[in-house]
Amino acid sequence: MKLTRVLATAGLAAGLISTMAFADGHNLPAEVKARNGLMANYSLYLGILGDMAKGEREYNEDLALTAAKNLAAFAATDQSLLWPEGTDTMSIDGTRALPKIWEDRADFDAKADDLDKAASAMAQVTDIDLEAIQVSMKDLGGACSACHKPYREPE
Repeated sequence: MKLTRVLATAGLAAGLISTMAFADGHNLPAEVKARNGLMANYSLYLGILGDMAKGEREYNEDLALTAAKNLAAFAATDQSLLWPEGTDTMSIDGTRALPKIWEDRADFDAKADDLDKAASAMAQVTDIDLEAIQVSMKDLGGACSACHKPYREPE
């Protein structure tokens, strides 16, 4: 029952974050709204796992497994439709996607595949123990940074 309440709260938080994030971007193309939502989901699940790994949240195997499996499911989706040309920072407001994505699409797609692999690996080990999550978070964080540094505009 407690896990259900935590997951329901997490889902509500994700919805609230998504709503707030899109409040001033309601005129964005559907693809940009969808990828912003995808990133909000990544952030939610990575936050849960990262907080556990850092000791900022009590380790809960069921919650960790759910977060890792959801993260892996999102990372495994075909995201090609979310990145149409003309949806970069130079073309529209409401995105942090740099034009370099479309200049080196093969590298960008390879980095997305690396995220998929790291998220999948985490989902495989989460039910083992907290130490396994801590090790997996390093790989996952590396996959995120490898894409964000060259392809995302800083805040």
